[in-house]
Amino acid sequence: MSTVIQETYQPLTEETAILLAKERNLFSENSTLSCTEIGDGNLNLVFHIKDQDGKGIIIKQALPYAKVVGESWPLTLKRATIEAEALKLFKKHAPDFVPDVYYTNEVLAITIMEDLSHLTISRKGLIDGNEYPLLASHLGTYLANTTFFTSEFGVDKGQKKELVGKFINPELCKITEDLIFSDPYFDAETNDFEPQLTSTVEKLWKDTELKLQVALLRKSFLTEAEALLHGDLHTGSLFVSKEETKVIDPEFAYFGPVGFDIGQVIANLLFQAIAFEEKSDSIYSQVRTFWNVYQNQFSILWEHDNLEPFARIDGFLSSTLQKYFQDAVGFAGCELIRRTIGLAHVADLDGLPDEKERIAAKEKSLALGRELILKRNEFTSIEELVTFLQTKKYE
Repeated sequence: MSTVIQETYQPLTEETAILLAKERNLFSENSTLSCTEIGDGNLNLVFHIKDQDGKGIIIKQALPYAKVVGESWPLTLKRATIEAEALKLFKKHAPDFVPDVYYTNEVLAITIMEDLSHLTISRKGLIDGNEYPLLASHLGTYLANTTFFTSEFGVDKGQKKELVGKFINPELCKITEDLIFSDPYFDAETNDFEPQLTSTVEKLWKDTELKLQVALLRKSFLTEAEALLHGDLHTGSLFVSKEETKVIDPEFAYFGPVGFDIGQVIANLLFQAIAFEEKSDSIYSQVRTFWNVYQNQFSILWEHDNLEPFARIDGFLSSTLQKYFQDAVGFAGCELIRRTIGLAHVADLDGLPDEKERIAAKEKSLALGRELILKRNEFTSIEELVTFLQTKKYE
């Protein structure tokens, strides 16, 4: 049998992916294996390998370029190592919500991990009308644990500095900096929107008040290494069922402001409320549950596991959570805008079959995104945010 492990990078094929699984002894010796490449993202190959009994594994391999553009947009393969290390660290702190990692190889830029094919990508499931009653509470618990135990509150300050260095991720952070915090606010080539939105988008480009606040949020993203973030925590990065939630794809992981991941979750739930108004009350309830579980779990960890000498000072916890929350509201607004007119859209909006409804939903997304960015520091509680959403003052 020819070996797959080698000294130079080569993209796997379905055939060599099977050879690799056999080399790693991940199946019994006499297994009959089948393999399908299932990646539908822009940055990676993803192979699903199964034996005759249905036992499976996933092999994810980073590509040295972005598929959405091609080889003219080169990307570092180091992101595969960052993703694997992030999965391991998140697994340590939130074991119920992260898949097992079986093997990594830095040369091939691969991670072999638990097969989650019995679950559904949450964005697809939500668009199809399914309900996941535990999703919000699972995400609140996951993020509370991972952000607390990678912050200075939950890890030795020297160890945290070492982790910050380990997760320096400049190329993928640059993608976020450009596609979320810069390009949508200028007439950039990467932007992508329907002609019917041109008037609204041009007003946005001239909105200096909005652009100032986006600049401040961008500065926070660039400079505040509060905790290890997933960095791309949208509903397409979650495998779910009614009982389970698994967080995948942390290749954008880096140390940044805690509110960024929280805001990504909120925004990607809100796309459902915008696209399917009949579901809005249910979605707002999930947003409320998500934040309440987050702050309750974070508060418990603060009380029992805090390494910070000032932890017992009145007001420190509440001011920390308030900052996270208000940052999250602003970052959610940025996500709503960029997914509507930037390079990477969401199927929640793009999949609406009726053109008039689709354009109306995108107008709402832009209006809501703007309001969340501008008003983020006015919200002092989740109830105030939910009330604002329910009254649709942004229309």
